[in-house]
Amino acid sequence: MLPASPPRTAGAALPGLAVLQRLPATARLLIACRIARSIGQGALVTDFALYLGALHWDAVQMGAVWMGGLILGAGLTMLAGPASDSVGRKPFLLAYEVSQLLAAGLALATAQPGLLVTAAVLGAYGRGANGAAGPFGPVEQAWLSDCLADADFGPVYSLNAAAGFGGMAVGAVLAALPPLWSGALPGPLRYRPLFLLVLLGSLLSLVLLARMQETRGTRAVQPKQDRGQPAERQRPPGLLAKLVGINALNGLAVGVIGPFMALWFHLRYGEGPAAIGPVLAAGFVLAAFASVWTGWLTHRMGTTEAVVAMRLVGLVLLMAMPFMPSFELAAGCYVLRAAFNRGTAGARQAVGLKLVGRERRGLAASLNAISMQVPRALGPVIGGWLLDTQLLAVPMLLAAALQGVYLVLYGTTFRRID
Repeated sequence: MLPASPPRTAGAALPGLAVLQRLPATARLLIACRIARSIGQGALVTDFALYLGALHWDAVQMGAVWMGGLILGAGLTMLAGPASDSVGRKPFLLAYEVSQLLAAGLALATAQPGLLVTAAVLGAYGRGANGAAGPFGPVEQAWLSDCLADADFGPVYSLNAAAGFGGMAVGAVLAALPPLWSGALPGPLRYRPLFLLVLLGSLLSLVLLARMQETRGTRAVQPKQDRGQPAERQRPPGLLAKLVGINALNGLAVGVIGPFMALWFHLRYGEGPAAIGPVLAAGFVLAAFASVWTGWLTHRMGTTEAVVAMRLVGLVLLMAMPFMPSFELAAGCYVLRAAFNRGTAGARQAVGLKLVGRERRGLAASLNAISMQVPRALGPVIGGWLLDTQLLAVPMLLAAALQGVYLVLYGTTFRRID
């Protein structure tokens, strides 16, 4: 059982790294699962759209597949999060890894459209989840929260996100390899070996999950002054509902551009996976460092202020990116934006979970995720249509406008929780 966190000192550096040393085994294994999954996700977030392009799919068709996966994921998320508060977290994560094994096997075996769509929807290929367990990611977040004292949420969730970004970076580097074996596997076949990364990641995650024990003994002890005062009694009413509405703007913005970044670089500058893969990898690497740094920043500025400050920089870079005259300059904007934008992922999860007491964190994590997923499901169709009509700057500017409104509302609504 994890004791309450000791007081932080003003000079404490990177508290996420310090708290890792005292995390229980279950929390460490959950972070290890995230790393295992993230490598395959990073490879496919780089190459899956290029793979479908090599199969002569257009961007609207790709967007429709991602929309279907997001709608299915939203439904499963809404059911799984609250249910896990009652029946436990582990069964859902085991089911997820089995589904990923089946999807990866299917994608390895065939490119037949119906079967490939099935695999893509089950596996959420090309969208990336930073190593999270797909629609059961909120279940995983809630399980991790059971292992933490409340004061450690910001740094630990930031560190957890950083672990996923590190794995995504490795996967994005591996995504640059298909040209090396294109002689033996010509055309679209050169992308098939990347699905092995997903399969191996799921096998390793199943091994790690088998070692985890879900008991009430993993729950962290609350400080005495917090006992008997669930978090929702300490917060103004309605904040969780406001989070759902505000997240919808961010979700739509992410859906418009997120799945198409590799394809956008290809259409705008004519580059292939050998050039695009390292760029996406660099973005994930910097995002990992930025995520750990955000954990420190939350202790200095407050969680909400840290999120708003970092994402404001990312917003400026997003607006500049479509106007860059060369691939190198656009890539630089992308890498820096990835660091400032994605580096807040763990802090934003912590904000959502702080809005409720422990007994409702599965529900809170699900609402946090689904409020992004449903509008995000519409984004790929919009973004795909804009790319097919060669309006390459419009998706970026539309996403920037949505995220600008999101930041204003997020900052004014949640600043008080700190």
